[in-house]
Amino acid sequence: MKPHVRILGIDDSPFKFKDQHALVVGALVRVPNYLESVMKTEVVVDGTDATLKLVEMIKRSRYREQIKAVMLDGITLAGFNVVDIEQLCSSTGTPVITITRNKPDLEKMRDAMMKYFDDWKVRYEVITKLELRRVKTEHKPVYVSSCGGDDREMDALVSAATVKGAIPEPIRIAHLVASAMVRGESYGSP
Repeated sequence: MKPHVRILGIDDSPFKFKDQHALVVGALVRVPNYLESVMKTEVVVDGTDATLKLVEMIKRSRYREQIKAVMLDGITLAGFNVVDIEQLCSSTGTPVITITRNKPDLEKMRDAMMKYFDDWKVRYEVITKLELRRVKTEHKPVYVSSCGGDDREMDALVSAATVKGAIPEPIRIAHLVASAMVRGESYGSP
């Protein structure tokens, strides 16, 4: 892996389920922790536009050709607005990695989607179609799925971008910026 690769970390802002939209922030970081750019978009809370909005955000970036990978805090934004990482990868030509601290309870997710969404089967299929694997970090393991690159290379990017704790800097920075833009000050962890 080349030193100082650029990774785009993406996270949503805090939101309430009564909100129509949630802010989504992208933090372009030159690994391990040099912030180069911040970008934003909005998605519908519990909507179906997350993949399209992320594709548009990435394609309009002046850095789009230099992004080595996109890292998402999980596979959903703004509730259950599911990101189809295969479509995001193929539409942008950039590998995509999802990262979660804890192994998702897929049965609980399915039950919640069944309760609230007519299209729950479609959403659940997107969430479960790629393998979720455990990746060791210095502190505790994270759970990763990826598309568009060799698993070992994607796992190496996760490790290279993780400075302290278990969450890679691009996602951590996106979380801090999104939180500050909505609440006036950043706090909490992604």
